[in-house]
Amino acid sequence: MLIQRSPDIRRSEITPKHLYLSRRSFLAALPMTGAALAAGAAPPDNKLSGIAKSPFSTTEKVTPYNDVTHYNNYYEFGTSKDQPASLAQKLKTSPWTVKVEGAVNKPQVFDIDAIMKMAPLEERIYRHRCVEAWSIVVPWIGFPLNALIKKVEPTEKAKFVAFQTVLDQRVMLSESAAGIPLPYVEGLRMDEAMHPLAILCVGMYGEALAKQDGAPVRLVVPWKYGFKSIKSIVKIKFVEKQPPTTWNLTNAREYGFYSNVNPEVDHPRWSQASERRLGEFFRRKTLMFNGYGDQVAQLYAGMDLRKNY
Repeated sequence: MLIQRSPDIRRSEITPKHLYLSRRSFLAALPMTGAALAAGAAPPDNKLSGIAKSPFSTTEKVTPYNDVTHYNNYYEFGTSKDQPASLAQKLKTSPWTVKVEGAVNKPQVFDIDAIMKMAPLEERIYRHRCVEAWSIVVPWIGFPLNALIKKVEPTEKAKFVAFQTVLDQRVMLSESAAGIPLPYVEGLRMDEAMHPLAILCVGMYGEALAKQDGAPVRLVVPWKYGFKSIKSIVKIKFVEKQPPTTWNLTNAREYGFYSNVNPEVDHPRWSQASERRLGEFFRRKTLMFNGYGDQVAQLYAGMDLRKNY
């Protein structure tokens, strides 16, 4: 009998062990209440109050909390997807400040309490697409980034916004262990940052952010690949020239500055035409701009989106 060798399978194609086990636990727990099942595993009791529902939200099924908090890219706390859930708990997130500087009339340092009160908090259920061809749907809690931008009054020289993640060498991996330059940095063009879909996020699933998901404050830009949504922000700087970004510095051939979700442009090592939603078996077609094209396509009118990937 001839046995054919299976083709090579990317790690991103393999169902994570914790998801497989959680499906078994799900089946065993069918008599439980519906709300608990929908959440997958309840988040800790750290609820946020006064949260409005956002009209920007998708109606797609939300990915279970346990999946979103146990399958993470946060290289400072491990290069395996399951490591940040444990290692990130060492990060001290209070007190916390975010320094805003550069080409602005009102540079400021905001503590996390000021950020929480900067604008009305909304729950925004966004699709989130990873460059590794998996995706999630998360009820993020936050407010438009443009609310902070307006408070600091950018000058005419502000063409881009640069972001920087905290660097705590006491609890984070070294550059050599993480495999990327640190601290983690990202950037947006000013009109992207001002777009109402781009949010500063302080919570998820009705709770404060989990540390492995970017506590206490992160960026969420739903039409771009997930690595653009920088975690645990400590600095925001308004600049005239395009700022460096971590993955572009690491491998410019694979990670461009814009990093818009574009299924027509393959990653050099795999196709981006389809994705696997965490918790699902079958793949689904990837949508241009992650399905947010009606809202953001005009930002890139006239641009070559193959060249500006």
